[in-house]
Amino acid sequence: MAKREFKAVVLDLFDTLVKWEPDRLPVMELNGRQVHTTMPWVFPTLERRLGDSFDQNGFIEVYTAVVEEILAEREREGTEITCFERFARTLKRILPHPGQELHSFAHDLTRVHMDAVRSVTWAPAERVEAVRRIAPHYRLGLLSNFDDAQCGREVLSDTGVAHLFEAVIISAEVGLRKPNPLIYRQMLERIGLEAHEVLFVGDTPREDVAGPHGVGMRTAWISKGAVAVPEGIPEPHFVITDLSELPQILGI
Repeated sequence: MAKREFKAVVLDLFDTLVKWEPDRLPVMELNGRQVHTTMPWVFPTLERRLGDSFDQNGFIEVYTAVVEEILAEREREGTEITCFERFARTLKRILPHPGQELHSFAHDLTRVHMDAVRSVTWAPAERVEAVRRIAPHYRLGLLSNFDDAQCGREVLSDTGVAHLFEAVIISAEVGLRKPNPLIYRQMLERIGLEAHEVLFVGDTPREDVAGPHGVGMRTAWISKGAVAVPEGIPEPHFVITDLSELPQILGI
């Protein structure tokens, strides 16, 4: 039991507080593979805006290249690049004369895509109850890698416990991503505590164990049944299989 070692608990969002279920998205073939994707819902917007000039295969090819480019930039620089920017870069490469319409076009595609993401994301009741049990005893923060601030906050609002978090950082809002140490330090500044006074809870070893550990936070890893953290990741202070187990760890 952790008892009262901490003054605050900071949670990851996706696959920690909420469950993201991409298997509920439509299936289509992309680059020779059957994948679950939002694209079948995005394509009608492209068809409406581009008419007969819309080339589905050409769009997929450019979009895939942009995604790979952004993933490399994120990894190299530790920064966030938004979903809006992803679509804007794609449109710049497929439109002969992007012009002023590019902003509204990329915005529309972003909102369609993010509405689809939100539709397959939900908070299990036992996780919500865990947050309600913890809140009277510990200050709460939430720190999420997510490339759209509006959808991230909508997903949090959908849980019904958003009001219990006094500090919320979505990576799209600050231009940084876990495990960049600067984003954890921003959380510490917002919550007004020293690193050792905070327990960080999440499911991804690099972002939710190694990252917070590197700035001095304690960590609770949601292992989902894995035997151990990957090689090179520091041992978490606590291991649980689901957020619903956290109150017991905290002695509540």
